[in-house]
Parts: sequence; C-alpha cells; structure tokens
Amino acid sequence: MISTFTVFIDANVFFGARLRSLVLFMAQSKMFRARWTERVHDEWTRNVLSKRNVDVEKLEYIKSCMNRSVLNCLVTGYEPLEQSFQLPDPDDRHILAAAIKTRADLILTFNAKDFPEDVVGPLGIEICNPDDFLLDLFGISEELFIGHVKADFEHYKAPKIAFDNYVADLRKAGIPKTADLIEKLRVLIEPA
Repeated sequence: MISTFTVFIDANVFFGARLRSLVLFMAQSKMFRARWTERVHDEWTRNVLSKRNVDVEKLEYIKSCMNRSVLNCLVTGYEPLEQSFQLPDPDDRHILAAAIKTRADLILTFNAKDFPEDVVGPLGIEICNPDDFLLDLFGISEELFIGHVKADFEHYKAPKIAFDNYVADLRKAGIPKTADLIEKLRVLIEPA
C-alpha cells in the first residue's frame, strides 16, 4: 500500500530521539508521505544542542540518515509563500508555506494553537498532534503499525533498550496514548 496522504512534520516532533525514530519508522510503512524542510532540521537540531549534550557531528549524521530514509522528504521553493499568512508565531509561516508547497494534507505538530483553524482550514490542511496521528495509523493498519513499532524497538541494539524503558520514553516524548497502546501490544512487539 502506497499512500498519497502527505504529512508535513514540524520541528517539535523531531526534538525527542525516541519519537523522531518512531515517526521515521512509520514513514517507512508507506501509510503516508513524510515531508520537512532544512529549516525544520535547523530548528530541532538547534533546540537539541541548547538543551542536551549532543555532538554536532552526530546531529548532522542523524539529519543525513533522516533525509536518506524518506524519499523526497525535503520541501524547497516554499519561501515566496511565507509572507502570505498571519500566524501567532511568524516563525511558523515557513511550516505552513512548505505544507502548501508540498500539498500536505496534514501538519504534524505539538503546537496546534500556532496554526489557527481560520487560517489553515480554508487551505484544506489539518493540524494533528503526534499522539492522535499515530493512533490513526494503528486504525488504518494494525499489522503495519505493529510491524514498524517492532522494527523501531528492535533497532536499539547499542545499547539495547528494555521494553518498559521504550514505552516510558514514548510517554515522556508526549505520546501517552500511543505508549499505552504499544504497552498493550507488548507480546507482539517484544521478541520472545
């Protein structure tokens, strides 16, 4: 199944490593097309550098891996559209402009208040919290969802992560309902 449903991902979704990883594994499911910009990369990496002790070279490597893992993920040429919108935070205009440029159906963000319905609604773009989005993916295909959560969980090899820690990290990342669901699916996700 290859979907044409396009999701533009805001920088705040990429801030936490565990959620970033899960969303990227889900993007491999082909249930949606994931898109972002270099400015999104700049924002999440700048925030990680200011709040966490992470090496710049490691972040550059992660960005490179992200861009290689999702076909046609980087949106360009959106800049002329930026001044067309009034948003509570002018720095978010590039998100909306890039979403329009890539014909996104949805902007995935923790900051729905930054994208008022009266601005984005007429454009046909939905704003969605990552927790709700991931639950929607489970509703679309339980099998694909479980398979990609399992792949995400199992890719933590050096160091290996305990299932309980994986679920706890997802809760801390702001997706408690998805974490609860994954916890209930443990027998299908954690290797025997």
